[in-house]
Formats: sequence, structure tokens, C-alpha cells
Amino acid sequence: MAGQPSQTPLFPKNPRDPWYFERRVWDRSFRRIAGVDEAGRGPLAGPVVAAAVVLPYGIDLPDVRDSKLLNPSQRQGCNDRIRTVATAIGIGEVSAAEIDRTNILAAALEAMRRSLAQIDPLPDFVIVDGPWEVPIQLPQQPLKRGDQLSISVAAASIVAKVHRDTIMVAHHESYPHYNFARNKGYGTKEHRTALVRYGSCPIHRQTFRGVRSSSAGEH
Repeated sequence: MAGQPSQTPLFPKNPRDPWYFERRVWDRSFRRIAGVDEAGRGPLAGPVVAAAVVLPYGIDLPDVRDSKLLNPSQRQGCNDRIRTVATAIGIGEVSAAEIDRTNILAAALEAMRRSLAQIDPLPDFVIVDGPWEVPIQLPQQPLKRGDQLSISVAAASIVAKVHRDTIMVAHHESYPHYNFARNKGYGTKEHRTALVRYGSCPIHRQTFRGVRSSSAGEH
């Protein structure tokens, strides 16, 4: 059931071929395979963003891997390459206010759902980073460490991260006290110090402990 952890894994563990999981799905006659991942579950501010990416089957993308293993310049280069070659890309965003109304897990899954819903026509099959299914009626398989094991999920992780970072750099122009251009909303010492001094701003996640525990009042 969508929104639940998967109980029947389709895939064995630890393949070395970055296309291994996609090949398994392809062998079951699915042809439009999307990887989906999110960025921004942990920050104190800004949206959670998800990307869904459909790649041409078997394309060689040797530098594409988990976005967390790349520096910003490498991520941007990979993002540009992915956007050039991808068959389809969808982006889903869930705002800080929406996160506060639900919870971060529900928000991350909703961002994934929105990213998939942007792809037209919809994918035949979805490989999801993590243990949870996305609340959408599509054949899918969650894959723990999917961003390290699946080329499609790795591509989605890069697109989501670059898109979210761009959003946070733009927010820095409106809220320069917090230096979102550098910390991207994460709870760095500099960011937490600014929260104590200036209080929170409209894009802070008010239900997150690092924001709630800030001693200063809001603007």
C-alpha cells in the first residue's frame, strides 16, 4: 500500500552495476522507469523538495552518484548533464508551512508524489529512495540507500538537491540574517545563533525543535 514501508523487496542487495535495479525492472517489461528522491528533510528552514527522473535506458552517466558524495560544482555539472539527457523530470515542493501542518515524513512523501505527478505520461514503474512507498497508484519499489545503488535514484537526488539549493539561495535575498545561501537552512551554529538573535522567519519550520527552542521572539 502506498505510504507504507515495503514488505516484499523486489531487489537483492549490493549490486555493483548502477543500472542493475533498472535492468531487473526492465526484464519485467516496464519501460518508463523513474527514480525518485527528496532533499531537505533535515533543515530548520525551507521546503522539502523531491525529483523524479526517467533516464534513457542504459545511458552512460559515470559521474552520477548520490548527491551527498558530490561537491557543489560536481552536483551542478551532473545536474546539467541529467537535464540534457533525461527523458522526463518532475519536481515536487512542500513548503515549511505544509511541513508544520503534517510532519516531515508525510511532507517528503507528498513531495515525491508531486514530482511523479508532473511526469506526463506517468512512469510505468518507480524506484523510491528509502523504505517507504509513495502515495500514488503506480507500481513501485522502495530501495534503502537507493541514491547509492540506482542510477535513476542517484540522478533524482542530484536534481532535487540542486533545485532546493537554488531556492535557498533565493531566500537568502529576503532573509539575509540567516545566511541561507551558505547553510541552505540546515541547523549550523551560525544559523542557530541567528535564530536566537533574530527569531524565526516565514520559511522556518516552526514545529522543528531547533526553531521552537530559539529564545528570541519572531519578527
